[in-house]
Amino acid sequence: MSDIRPPRNVQRTLPSRKRIALVAHDGKKGELLEWAARWRETLARHALTGTGTTAERVSRTLGLEVEGLMSGPLGGDQQIGACIAEQRLDLLIFFWDPFSPQPHDPDVKALLRLAALWNIPVACNPASADFLISSPWLDTVYEMTIPDAGAWVSGRTAD
Repeated sequence: MSDIRPPRNVQRTLPSRKRIALVAHDGKKGELLEWAARWRETLARHALTGTGTTAERVSRTLGLEVEGLMSGPLGGDQQIGACIAEQRLDLLIFFWDPFSPQPHDPDVKALLRLAALWNIPVACNPASADFLISSPWLDTVYEMTIPDAGAWVSGRTAD
């Protein structure tokens, strides 16, 4: 049996201008666009990124600046995961389709695992996204706990 211990925790400070990822499976893109239109003014105050078509459609339809990454199946989900691991993302709005199997389901699971590991708030539907985006913490500095990755790596290499 391996001796994998969870890392100690440290504090991370989220800025008042959050870095928000917008991701939607094909069957949920329209729903995400409707949601984003309702929250356009709020989203405009933050730095937005998104995968492939989702980023392009949000930018074009709502006139918001959205950094576009690769399409999810082409690596975009992994790019979002890298942003989480590198602490370059603060919130994840990910409208995934529970009725449609995705060819990149392992990538989706890995993305959600990283969000849970790094304590990133995630919304997977309009109701949870409404709660996240209307939080009093959205426009303020926020202190959160994350794993101390450096100590974890040091502890593994010391063995």
